[in-house]
Amino acid sequence: MNWKITQIDVAHPDAVAIMREYMDEVASRYYGRPITEAELTRYVAEEPGTDLVPPTGAFVVGYRDGEAAGCAGTRVVAPGVSELTKVFVKPGHRGSGLAPVLVTAAEDAARQLGSSLMRLDTRHDLVEARALYAKIGYAEVEPFNEGQFAERWFAKALS
Repeated sequence: MNWKITQIDVAHPDAVAIMREYMDEVASRYYGRPITEAELTRYVAEEPGTDLVPPTGAFVVGYRDGEAAGCAGTRVVAPGVSELTKVFVKPGHRGSGLAPVLVTAAEDAARQLGSSLMRLDTRHDLVEARALYAKIGYAEVEPFNEGQFAERWFAKALS
């Protein structure tokens, strides 16, 4: 696949749209039902991604034929430590190899932000995400936060 990976501002219409799709999917999976528009609006407002901008963060989008197909974000959470977040590939592009490309782009952005360690949290039910992280070198670690949706924790040294 020929992907164009671009760092964009979270206020860009493509970023806003794909983060809404991400939030819709992960929240719907969590609750085991489609979430309502009101719930989606609330969740997006609670996690707007405004910290995924320089100089302490980044948001990348993968495009194919001009369509935003996936995203990933990173934010500095401590000196030398960044967090990977909002890794998402639209259903029509899953299995295409985009997810590891997006994570690599987020890792590169974290390095440019001065980080030597990337960490993340995820949920038990996001088995695809957990498999991806293990495949690309993330190891399970002890819990480092108490987020509502944090059930598994991973980290990777950025060399």
